[in-house]
Amino acid sequence: MSINSPAERPSTSPTARPIAPASDALDPRTKTVIGLLLVSSFVVILNETIMSVALPRLMADLNITAGTAQWLTTGFMLTMAVVIPATGYLLQRFSMRGLFMTAMSLFSAGTLLAALAPGFGTLLGGRIIQAGGTAIMLPLLMTTVLNAVPAHRRGQMMGTISIVIAVAPAIGPTVSGIILNALDWRWMFWLVLPIALLSLAVGAMKVQNLTETKRVPFDVLSIVLSTFAFGGLIFGLSSIGEAAQGKELMPLWIPLSAGVVAMAGFVLRQLVLQRTDSALMDLRTFTSRPFVVAIVLVLVSMMALFGCLIVLPLYLQNVLGLDTLHTGLLLLPGGAVMAILSPIVGNLFDRFGPRPLVIPGAVVLSAALWGMTLLTDETPVGLVILMHCLLNAGLGFIFTPLFTSALGSLDKSLYSHGSAIINTLQQLAGAAGTAVFITLMTTGTTAALNDGAGAIEAAASGVHTAFFWGAVISLVAVAASLLVRRPTNELPEGVVIH
Repeated sequence: MSINSPAERPSTSPTARPIAPASDALDPRTKTVIGLLLVSSFVVILNETIMSVALPRLMADLNITAGTAQWLTTGFMLTMAVVIPATGYLLQRFSMRGLFMTAMSLFSAGTLLAALAPGFGTLLGGRIIQAGGTAIMLPLLMTTVLNAVPAHRRGQMMGTISIVIAVAPAIGPTVSGIILNALDWRWMFWLVLPIALLSLAVGAMKVQNLTETKRVPFDVLSIVLSTFAFGGLIFGLSSIGEAAQGKELMPLWIPLSAGVVAMAGFVLRQLVLQRTDSALMDLRTFTSRPFVVAIVLVLVSMMALFGCLIVLPLYLQNVLGLDTLHTGLLLLPGGAVMAILSPIVGNLFDRFGPRPLVIPGAVVLSAALWGMTLLTDETPVGLVILMHCLLNAGLGFIFTPLFTSALGSLDKSLYSHGSAIINTLQQLAGAAGTAVFITLMTTGTTAALNDGAGAIEAAASGVHTAFFWGAVISLVAVAASLLVRRPTNELPEGVVIH
């Protein structure tokens, strides 16, 4: 282990404000900007999962299959995974104000297009444009907090960010369920649009630059390789669900192989470019052990979260026979649990570090998934709510410590790259979780139907299959949690352990 001082990087932005020393409290201007970023991020990320409860309605209204409807969620994640790798470059090159305005303008335009959509193709196009704005917003929020918030207060602030990262997707099904009970599915976008436009207008007046910018080279080859790498992998993973139904657009090996080859080229390209600090995604972040351990846990946790967000609504509607309103309301307590826990966990992190929080969180997460393997067509609704609350409680104890310790362990010059990497891999994990859970559920349902089971019994069998393998995967999170250690951000300012 070696101790190095991070390189000083002078600002080339005339509007950049010097970052306050670690001992200073946040000034009102910083609080206002971070508050607006938090609200805006919550709104845009909420839309990542707002379609999950609506899938059965959309399948009927648009005459599409479950595998096709799944693309409204996985297509959103696919776009984010393609755009987010470039945010490491964007956050260094362009002002915070400019990026905020770009992100919210894209999101607002995509929301309007989706609200006006006459069919599936236009709706998917609107979702893709929405995702372009969302992909910029979350790394912008995290990098701003890392630069503007003193290290000893980051746990508390990251707890608030965890509400955005995890709770917003968790309550997306609830919001859509309430809307769909009384209105057409297009109102999921009409009701969000005024909020997005208001955020854009307030941001135009209030957002100021809190971070430094500099001129960095733009590598076109890295962008191309990144697009094929992350895009190919998520396209392949998302096609697994359609392949299980025999309706894939192309053989799975084509996008997956293209993704793997492009990923290898992308990694090699970044290793060369980072020698001159010009990488699109600087992989020196992986020399930090806390960062690597956190990545593993985040991947498994995000797979569990998004897998459950896609399977549970289908279980509640197709097996227990609930309508969209009751489905959304039953998922609300779980989101509330995570929202309540996130800031509490952030404060606990500042006092005790990640290890006493992440280990029990991983155990509770695994226990909840194993409990979900017991769900049948006769399971009481109260038990479903309890399992979902346990799942979200476990995730609440995992996300805040992981994000804080992972990014806090990096050199300041790597903050934007670390944020881009974590957010990119989150999308990859979310797409993988969605695809794997849907595929396992479809396979289990088909096998039960072939054995002579009725439709409801077969659907319950498919849900059991999905949650069983999800529970098996969760054991990886339990094992990885034992490797978590306290971050090194308590060291004197300007000193980082690599």
